Amino acid sequence: MNTAVQLLFRRSLPSLPWTRQVRAGLLPLFAAHLRLSSTDLFRLPSALSLRLPPDPFALPAAINACAALPNSLPVGRQLHAISLVSGISADPFISTSLVHMYLKCAALPDAHRVFDETPQRSVAVWSAMIAGNAARGRAGEAFRLLNQMSSSGTQPNLITFNGLLVGLNRSGCPDKTLPLLQRMHSEGFELDSVAVSSALSAAGDLVDVTVGCQIHGYANKTRLEAYASVASALLDMYGKCSRAEEMLRVFDALASPDVASRSALLAGLSRNGRVDDALAAFAEFRAQGAELNVVCWNSMVACCSQNGKDMEALELFRQMQSAGEEPNAVTIPCLLPACGNVAALMHGKSAHCFSLRQGIIVDVYVASSLVDMYAKCGRITDARVVFDAMPKRNVVTWNAIIGGYAMHGLANDAIEMFVSMKRHRQKPDNVTFICLLSACSQAGLTEEGEHFFDEMQNEHGIDAAVVHYACIVSLLGRAGRLDEAHELIRKMGNEADSCVWGALLSACSVHGNVALAEVATKRLFELEPTNAGNYVLLSNIYASKGMLDEVERVREMMNAMGVKKNPGCSWIEIRNKVHMLLSGDKSHPQMSNISEKLERLGVEMKRLGYRPSISLVFQDVEEQDKEYILCGHSEKLAVALGLVSTPAGTSLRVIKNLRICGDCHATIKFISMFEGREILVRDTNRYHQFKGGSCSCGDYW
Repeated sequence: MNTAVQLLFRRSLPSLPWTRQVRAGLLPLFAAHLRLSSTDLFRLPSALSLRLPPDPFALPAAINACAALPNSLPVGRQLHAISLVSGISADPFISTSLVHMYLKCAALPDAHRVFDETPQRSVAVWSAMIAGNAARGRAGEAFRLLNQMSSSGTQPNLITFNGLLVGLNRSGCPDKTLPLLQRMHSEGFELDSVAVSSALSAAGDLVDVTVGCQIHGYANKTRLEAYASVASALLDMYGKCSRAEEMLRVFDALASPDVASRSALLAGLSRNGRVDDALAAFAEFRAQGAELNVVCWNSMVACCSQNGKDMEALELFRQMQSAGEEPNAVTIPCLLPACGNVAALMHGKSAHCFSLRQGIIVDVYVASSLVDMYAKCGRITDARVVFDAMPKRNVVTWNAIIGGYAMHGLANDAIEMFVSMKRHRQKPDNVTFICLLSACSQAGLTEEGEHFFDEMQNEHGIDAAVVHYACIVSLLGRAGRLDEAHELIRKMGNEADSCVWGALLSACSVHGNVALAEVATKRLFELEPTNAGNYVLLSNIYASKGMLDEVERVREMMNAMGVKKNPGCSWIEIRNKVHMLLSGDKSHPQMSNISEKLERLGVEMKRLGYRPSISLVFQDVEEQDKEYILCGHSEKLAVALGLVSTPAGTSLRVIKNLRICGDCHATIKFISMFEGREILVRDTNRYHQFKGGSCSCGDYW
């Protein structure tokens, strides 16, 4: 039997009884760490009868094994007790092992206690304490120990500095990493792959491409860029610094890209909005049979979800599972925004069930994403159920539920959740007040919105950003206080951006204020001359007033600028499949059924006195053609598809990429009454719940 194991046990330690827990914990530890044979392992119980004392050669091995395994802190403490009782705890090997063990087990006070009681501190124990403090965000203590180490006569080595560099990076202190690298270089240290990788990561976090390029040059001269860790760090740095072309050059120069470098490339392309390039690279990797891990898949799902390719994100998630890659707690929050964006409720529910089966529903980010997804899919009640079941919440969670209520026009519920948020001592942030102000604007709660705007600044110390001013402009404008809204913008001066002026233009559209609409669009045409939405909104305001010459003038301006109206697009989920319909598009396989249904509904509507709002069509065509154009709006097509594809009484959920027009709003109100359906339509402003011939917005949107 291994002599080192025998030395650990003796009968002369009655104060430390070998409990079942200790024996169960120690035997596999020694078997793994000391490489015992199966025969030796079975002999371990008999070793308890030996009278051999533990010594400084065996105990460190056991303590290091505790550091390497999870949930082994209790066993590590008992080994520490053995060393104390045996009088060998001051041995440098044992004290160093104990410091490492306590640091690995996140018991920093115990590590400090052992360190302070160690008379002879080696470079290893100093380095461990410095790195451990840095990794836990205690940068000041780490640098204090570094200076104390030098003054005590023990000189830091490369391992000491590397441990500090890595620790600072992990704890989010990139601003301290680069000066430390300069210090290392000035003191004559030859930087290795660990130091260079850490420095590149810090340069990326600081978006300092100048320093990043200098480090790249050093890596090139010293041939460190051949190391996989350095290559991945270079890709990550250039991605964070929005240098996609340099990132692609680095990747193309790699002789043998590994899974980490592929992941860094995909993440960098995604971060820079190069979604098509990312999809092409990912497809090429798969075609080559290259190794791809869950990080690569997550990057692609997030890339599509964040860049408007929601259908592609759903398909990638399906392919990920087919490829045998297990989604994790990062995958689900990446996927769920795509489900919410296109109201893919069944896909979202499947992700919810997966989270329950895998036990990751307790993750605060997974649950918060579920709250947001259900709210965006029109299921605010389900969102609240998930919210109430969460064992732990953060500000993102509270913002998700408050924003969900705002989206559904439930301002009083949003305010109630905000009060509960403060009662739970959760500090609101700027997003919280965006949700609150939006809720007040949607419901016409002008006084309450002004109160929250003041509370944000005076009680919570949050400076009003441009987006908050946009909410206030919308709040005042929608309440008919257009002159006050305009005066607020004038006080902002050049700070007012397109978001603020756009809020004023939208309010002018609601109240038909041509004069202020012209003021707003004049500024908007300067700020964003190619945004078709501004031209269309102004044209609609002119059309509603019968100012056809002005409508024609706006159309000529669009032609001169080469601006084309963004096509209306709507999504509806039917039997687990999401259908996308474009305004005026005839390519859907069921278009004949859709057109026939809309025609029959149009006949019934006219019979009951309804007339289409042809004034909202500013094309120079015949009246009959204008009615035909209105019938081709994407939300009408989506609703009609839902009517012909689902049983009577089934609720329908439609998502639109633009603001719903007045004619579609009136039409869907009629359909909800005539067909006896609940129809939920989410446009860029809010959710509209049509039921029994009325809408939850009260025709105020």
